[in-house]
Amino acid sequence: MSATRYTYLGPEGTFTEAALRTLPEAATRELVPMVSVPTALDAVRNGDAAAALVPIENSVEGGVTATLDELASGAPLMIYREVLLPITFALLVRPGTKLSDVKTVTGHPVAQPQVRNWLRSQLPDAVWESAASNADGARLVQEGRFDAAFAGEFAASTYGLEPLVTEIHDAENAETRFVLVGRPARPSAPTGADKTSVVIWMGDDHPGALLELLQEFAVRGVNLMLIQSRPTGAGIGNYCFAVDAEGHISDRRVGEALMGLKRICPKVRFLGSYPRAGVSAADVSTLRPGTSDTEFIEAAEWLARSQDGRA
Repeated sequence: MSATRYTYLGPEGTFTEAALRTLPEAATRELVPMVSVPTALDAVRNGDAAAALVPIENSVEGGVTATLDELASGAPLMIYREVLLPITFALLVRPGTKLSDVKTVTGHPVAQPQVRNWLRSQLPDAVWESAASNADGARLVQEGRFDAAFAGEFAASTYGLEPLVTEIHDAENAETRFVLVGRPARPSAPTGADKTSVVIWMGDDHPGALLELLQEFAVRGVNLMLIQSRPTGAGIGNYCFAVDAEGHISDRRVGEALMGLKRICPKVRFLGSYPRAGVSAADVSTLRPGTSDTEFIEAAEWLARSQDGRA
């Protein structure tokens, strides 16, 4: 395995590359752009890279399905950490292009909902066609296949383009969440401000089936930060659920919730426990009564004493 190589969703000039370069270790790694999320993650699976940074969630569009599906299938991988990156777009064009010249535009599919209103008001007749990434859209503009691309302003110089309009965003404070993914290993030590990700496959479909899964978290005071259904490919109505839960697998409440899921679900895939980006232990709200590690331990000790006739 190449311990010095990180892959990311390319080509050069993507928001993913910008997010990766915020990590201190990126300065000492070979950063290799890949054409898609699956190829970036497959490089980790086959040992060509130590880790990959890929987008997993956007504050406007929701989960990035390509990443969620890849993490749910194939050889297991694990999330080591997450990165949050504020997202704002620039309209990149070839030098000399005016706004009235723009008849065709491109960008990543996740970008479109974030610029839809601007596009409707400023370029109502422009035709949109999706690209593999925002940077790839910039490359297509460079090649003359489109008039303009929505991408990060920082991508302009890479592709010999100019930012015709900057600071484009329909939603204030839009962010994309990226995850650094590697091969399975022991999770890092808890920080007090952690997140645990899993994929859950539901068993037989019956009234209240999803509620039963959610109750495993609820009764133990585990807050869910994301839950998204994804088709399993086994037919209409067959779904798995990607879940982000507050806490670390070593926390008693989280560990017991996962054990509860394992008892009632045909399959549970652990994707990792890792520090939450931009959050410290001081920012985490107080736990509900009865859900701290101390209270779980005291309850277990009480049960042991009761079984021994010492309660």
